[in-house]
Amino acid sequence: MSSAYRVLRESASRRIKNLDLDPDTDIDRIRVLLDEEIRSYQVEANLGVGERPPLADPQLMFDRLDASFLGFGVLTEMLQDPDVEEIFVEGSDVYCIDGAGRLRSSQEVVSADELYVLINRLLADTGRELTHRSPMVQARVLGGTARLGVVAPPIADRLSVTLRKYRIKHESFEQLVGYGAFTPAVADLLKAAMQAGSGVLVCGRPGSGKTTLMNACLRAVPAVQRVLCCEEVRELSAPLNHGSYYQARQTDSADDATEVSLRDLVKMCLGMRPDLLVIGEVRSAEAFELLRAGNAGCGVMATVHANSAADAMVALVDTAIMAGQNVPAHNVRSTFSQIFDLIVFLDREDPTENHAGPIRRQVLEVAAVLGAKADADDFSVVPLLRRREFDAPLERTGTLPEALMPRVERQLARTGTTLWELLAGHPIETPLGLENGTVQR
Repeated sequence: MSSAYRVLRESASRRIKNLDLDPDTDIDRIRVLLDEEIRSYQVEANLGVGERPPLADPQLMFDRLDASFLGFGVLTEMLQDPDVEEIFVEGSDVYCIDGAGRLRSSQEVVSADELYVLINRLLADTGRELTHRSPMVQARVLGGTARLGVVAPPIADRLSVTLRKYRIKHESFEQLVGYGAFTPAVADLLKAAMQAGSGVLVCGRPGSGKTTLMNACLRAVPAVQRVLCCEEVRELSAPLNHGSYYQARQTDSADDATEVSLRDLVKMCLGMRPDLLVIGEVRSAEAFELLRAGNAGCGVMATVHANSAADAMVALVDTAIMAGQNVPAHNVRSTFSQIFDLIVFLDREDPTENHAGPIRRQVLEVAAVLGAKADADDFSVVPLLRRREFDAPLERTGTLPEALMPRVERQLARTGTTLWELLAGHPIETPLGLENGTVQR
């Protein structure tokens, strides 16, 4: 941080605090104050007071201070750049990843104290605040266009921030087919599943496109169905004609309000007659509450971190068992195999030193879940379509067992087709290129 900027920012900060000026309402007064500070600094520098170097570009300094006090400071340029996907802060270092997968560092040097102020400005509309008492915060910020995760001392050894921007809006199956995420056959299969009220599990690693696919699925749900969505931090954004979005609340919120966990939300929703229950990301005890969805008779859609379709079901079972309800594992497997019909596995291919270009996200596997017996030791997950690698054809894997997904089959029958005819009816070719866009998580 330049000495001139540090001196000016500390002086302006004291005056703003002493005058009790609010950056949200006293914008003009703060800008007048900043102008006064710069003019005063220049006069003293020209007179040789304090051995201060004069400013080569006072307007550039004003713009930087203006962004610091009234905007998002060093983050502003990255937030406004549509090519930037994620922004990271580690201590006082700020860097980002752009759409080509390049890591870029900010040229501005900034203090951790200033970054704390900027983070809390991002959190201002969320009811949450980063403090010593609340050193971990997750929130949807910037009008729902980004997700912010912060871990600060004493939990971390230094300030650590991840801000993920959502670049795709109004996601649809047609749009994702155009981006090469999957084929028309997968789009038609997912449409049928959503219209039939089937259970759909979306899996993949972080940043693989799960939330984008979920948004597209929600847009395919019939308008008459009641859809209730539960998330730890809200990321889903598809409009709901009949339903609501719910977000968990932490105990360390600014007003010390009562904690509302994701498990609490799922339990509540099961008593509110949903046609479709959506859980943004299953990571903890909420997995056990999903077992009750089988008795509630509603459709379920959820995401989970996993490395394959089969691994996703294993992860779901393990998470539910770890909730500590002393339910036999085979009963959990049996119930989940009845709840979920379809599993979609996504992944991303990051650029490497030998391959530059946009971060690519594609569906690598679509699988169906066969009903498991109560004493079964494992799931029967049947792959329907699979890629050998990125950009390889999304190929059919073989013949289909009878009564594979009865709800989907019944829905397809209304259109005069069968599941096998659907999968065989579209040419399975190398997907379209990703020059015009990417799929976001």
